This record gives sequence, structure tokens and C-alpha cells, in this order.
Amino acid sequence: MSGTVSDRFLYFAFGSNLLKERLQISNPSAEFCAVGRLKDYKLNFGLSEKNEGRIWHGGVATIESCPGAEVWGVIWTLAAENLTTLDNQEEVSEGVYSPLEVTVETDKGPMRCRTYQMNDYHLCPPSPQYKQVVCLGAEQNGLPAAYLQQLQALETNSYSGATLLDHIKIVRS
Repeated sequence: MSGTVSDRFLYFAFGSNLLKERLQISNPSAEFCAVGRLKDYKLNFGLSEKNEGRIWHGGVATIESCPGAEVWGVIWTLAAENLTTLDNQEEVSEGVYSPLEVTVETDKGPMRCRTYQMNDYHLCPPSPQYKQVVCLGAEQNGLPAAYLQQLQALETNSYSGATLLDHIKIVRS
């Protein structure tokens, strides 16, 4: 598979998996590699027809082809055995997301990475808790300030109940 480095693979995260503590719930081998920019894609938030927001109670991140746009994110290296857990987290077998191979620009040069794109979704704003996780991950990993401001300006659905955020132990430095 492309994106493989020995027994590890490269994964480009742009949503809740920007936050290391979120990603490592199911993928403990995840290690930071680089901040990167995916050109000609835009960030959207939505719900798949197969997943009506059970975990986050609102829209979740996906990417959509869009010439001239860009999505910033984090490239993680993961152990090959976490490919299955990452696919499971992204509900690939249920048809919620499909894996996608993309080339991400970084300070270290272009990197071929695995990422995920939601199937058959409708636009839906994220919950405040999901937005918080995305913004915390962007801050934690030093995404560009202008991009972080765009994330912080996202409208939410004002959901105020419990979400997966309640189970994430965030380590602040």
C-alpha cells in the first residue's frame, strides 16, 4: 500500500483525529510526523445516511474535491496493525467513510497518505464538542493561525448533551 513506511503507514487527519488523545483511543501507535496541507480539497461537516451522529451528535469532518481550496491537518505515522482499528473508527465496513490516498504538502516535501472521505452525506453543522476537539487538535499541533481562526469561526448546532469528548483525557502542556 502506498503511504507505508516499513511496518508503519502515514495517515492525514483533518477532523477529530487532529487531537492526539482522540486518535490514540483506538490507535495507540499514532505518532506525530508533520503538519501538512491538502490542496484542491475543502473541509465540510456532515452526516452520512448510514450514521446519524451517534457519537458526536452533529456533523463530522469530511473532505470534498474543490480546485483552489486547501485543508490543513496532521500527518501521523501508525503501526500497520492499526490500519484495521483506524478503518473501524471511520466505519469503512459500514460504508460511512471510504479510504483515499492523497498527496499532502509538508515542510519535509510531499507525502503520500491515507485519509478518509465520507460517503453519501448531507451537510450538518458540528456539535460544539466536536468543534472543540478539532480546534484543540489544530492548536496542539501548530496548524496555521489563519486556519485555526477559520475552524474557531465554524457555526455549531448548539448541542449540549454528552459526547465522546466526555471520555477523552486531554493532556495540556
